[in-house]
Amino acid sequence: MADLNTQHMVDEVRDNIQTGDTLKTKLVLSHLNDVDLKTQNRLIYELSRGDVKFTVPILLHLMTEHVEIVDKLPIIKETLLSNLLAYPEMLIEFLSDPSIKDKTHLVNVAGELRFDEAVPALLYLVANSQDEAEISLIIETLGMIGDPQAINTLTDYLYAANRDLIITAIQALGQVGTQSAMHRLAERMGTDNEMDYMILSIFADVQDPVSLEKLNDTLASHYAHMRIYAKQELVRIGAKAVPALIDNLLQDDPDFIIHTLNVLGDIGDESAIMPIRKLLGKEPKSANVRFAAYEALALLPLRKGAYTLTAGLSDPEDHVCVAAARAIDQNYSEILTAGIKNLLRNNDDEARHIAKILVNAQVDKIFLSLVDEEFFQELALIYLPHTHKDTREHYAKILSENGFESFAKKLSGDEEDANKIKIVAVDDSRMILNIYKATLHELGFEPVLFEFPATAIEWLQKEKPAMVLTDLNMPEISGVQLTAEIRKKYSSKELPIIMVTTQNEANDNEAAREAGVDKIMQKPFNAEMLKSAMDEYL
Repeated sequence: MADLNTQHMVDEVRDNIQTGDTLKTKLVLSHLNDVDLKTQNRLIYELSRGDVKFTVPILLHLMTEHVEIVDKLPIIKETLLSNLLAYPEMLIEFLSDPSIKDKTHLVNVAGELRFDEAVPALLYLVANSQDEAEISLIIETLGMIGDPQAINTLTDYLYAANRDLIITAIQALGQVGTQSAMHRLAERMGTDNEMDYMILSIFADVQDPVSLEKLNDTLASHYAHMRIYAKQELVRIGAKAVPALIDNLLQDDPDFIIHTLNVLGDIGDESAIMPIRKLLGKEPKSANVRFAAYEALALLPLRKGAYTLTAGLSDPEDHVCVAAARAIDQNYSEILTAGIKNLLRNNDDEARHIAKILVNAQVDKIFLSLVDEEFFQELALIYLPHTHKDTREHYAKILSENGFESFAKKLSGDEEDANKIKIVAVDDSRMILNIYKATLHELGFEPVLFEFPATAIEWLQKEKPAMVLTDLNMPEISGVQLTAEIRKKYSSKELPIIMVTTQNEANDNEAAREAGVDKIMQKPFNAEMLKSAMDEYL
């Protein structure tokens, strides 16, 4: 304003500081917006020379009542911080001062300073506040400070009526990060997907013994989304999670063991090899456990004892045989070559079955090590001309590249029927997809295979097969989520969906049926079982 005398304003502030007149000081400073920048800075400078007990409340008043000038004049906040840094003990006094109504900036400073001594005052404030915005800020600040004495109060807000406060309390306990805090978060899980994900991500970041234990325990969750997320995080953590995972192999729950084996394979730490081999040595009753064990071994570097894998080729379940073949192929050696030749030389039913497995598994190292043997060529030609066109072309290519042109020419099979019914199969295991390809082809269908559900969804927007077969536990998009997405476009009558899974959890089954799954089928399956299930809808 034109009639303001800036020097008088400076003198007034200086005098008011001497007399302790806060009211007149506030009145003078209310005109900060009406003077030039030089005067603004001079007035705040004069204020900063006052006693901290006088200066800080005035600065807080400006920051609360004159926000527009504070945004343009950062020196105000800088002066506040400077005072509180110089006299941190005063921060506690100001937080406890009932005459300061809005303590937002004080709470923020306590958080920025990570001021442990302010925690009791903050706990008192939050216990007596009715303002949800203030409560949320204090909870967030307690998390930033990270003092364990706040755990009980933060835990109380895990069960607040306000969802936003619950989420803030979860994040705050995650920042505290003690084992006690992790226990409290674990107790909160199981009622809300978003919160569960948030808590699991905290466990994955903290990685203390309790967090790793809770992540590990989640592999046994009754909810697919929880298991999938925990598996992804454990794989990301890597070797640090392996000891706890190895202990899981001693449990009796087949599903828990299967998920554990999946994670151990993806981590790829060789310390898991011996425990997995010991598990196989006990001959688990569950074919799915045996399959998962061989599947994991196919991803691990077996430096010794790989010859023991040949036992898997004689497993009563074809799925397990295929997984064993892939594990052998990944760790192939001359000893393994000799062992497999011995199994095939008899040319009996078992030899023919093993040859079929080796053909369908597409194990190139094994195939090429056997291909110069006449007895193997005879066994392979029983099945090769009748396999899927892709399989025949694959073998013809590698045979030609390795000097076996005459054998390659014998692989031509029946002409493919362009009118075959298309069946979509979605599974994150390439081994299972290979099995689908062989089995569906054997049943007279054209298999359309997807390792990633997102790609399947994209394809299904343009084409409609006769049926979809999907796994349950897949990363990124579960079988339940895939089904829900498909049902946005196709009804059950238009496109039947069968979920083929190792799981048989009531919660999973209910979620699958609610999403639109028509039938749930357990792995492992053979051609006869798959045909029987599909015939109900085709």
